[in-house]
Amino acid sequence: MKKVIASIISLVTMASLVVGAPKKDIVDTAVEAGSFKTLVTAVKAAGLVDTLKGEGPFTVFAPTEQAFAKLPKGTLESLLKPENKDTLAGILTYHVVAGKVKAKQAAKLDSAKTVNGAEIAIKASGKSLTINNAMVIKANIKTSNGIIHVIDTVLIPETKKVSSNTNHIIKQAIHKGAPMFNSGHHAQTAAIYMKAGNEVLGQCSSSVCSNAANTIKTAMHRAKAEHCPTSQAWIMRHAFDKVLASAH
Repeated sequence: MKKVIASIISLVTMASLVVGAPKKDIVDTAVEAGSFKTLVTAVKAAGLVDTLKGEGPFTVFAPTEQAFAKLPKGTLESLLKPENKDTLAGILTYHVVAGKVKAKQAAKLDSAKTVNGAEIAIKASGKSLTINNAMVIKANIKTSNGIIHVIDTVLIPETKKVSSNTNHIIKQAIHKGAPMFNSGHHAQTAAIYMKAGNEVLGQCSSSVCSNAANTIKTAMHRAKAEHCPTSQAWIMRHAFDKVLASAH
C-alpha cells in the first residue's frame, strides 16, 4: 500500500512539473508577447525560425520595438531586403548564446560567445545588467527551448569591412596629423582628427554601427566641449589608439 501511495505521489509531482513547464518555444513566445513584431519579422527574413524553434536550449537577447527604432534611418529596411539575408542572420545570431543562461549567471560573466561566433561583453552593476551597450530591461522569460532577456538596444557585431575602413580612416588621419601636431600646429591637427571622426560615423550610419563608432562619438563630444586645440587633438588621438588596439 505504501508503495502504491508513493507511486501516486511521484506521478502527481511529475505531472505538476510538466504542467508548470513552458509549452511555447522562443519564436512562439515572442509572437504571443506582441511586443517583438520587428524581431519576429527579422527572424523570418533571415530564415532562422526553424533554428530558434529547435531543441536548443538557447539564450536570446531580444531587442524591443523601440530598440529597432533607434537604428540609423534606413538600416532596418536595408537589412530586411533578400540580398542582405546573410548580414541580417549574422546580426540576429549575435543576439543568441547557446545554453540557458539566467540573469544571475550572466552577471558573473565578463563575456559570452554567441552563435554568430563573436563575443558579447557583459557587465553587471548592482541590479542592472548590460550586454555591450544594451541594457537588460526584463530578464528570465522562460520558454520550452531556452530563455529570453529583453534589451533596449540592438546588438551590432563588428563587421570586417566596416572595421577595415574605420582603421584605414584613422591611420590616415594619424599619419597626417601626428607630424603636424609635433610641429606645433595643434588646431590643424584637431581639425584633421575631427574630420576623420565624422568620416567614421558617416560610414557607420550607412551600414551597421560598430563599437568603434561609439568610442569615436564619445571622444568627439568631449573634444567639442574643450576650447583648447591641444586637448581636442589628444582626446581624439587617444580614442583612435583605443580603436586600433581593439582591432588586434
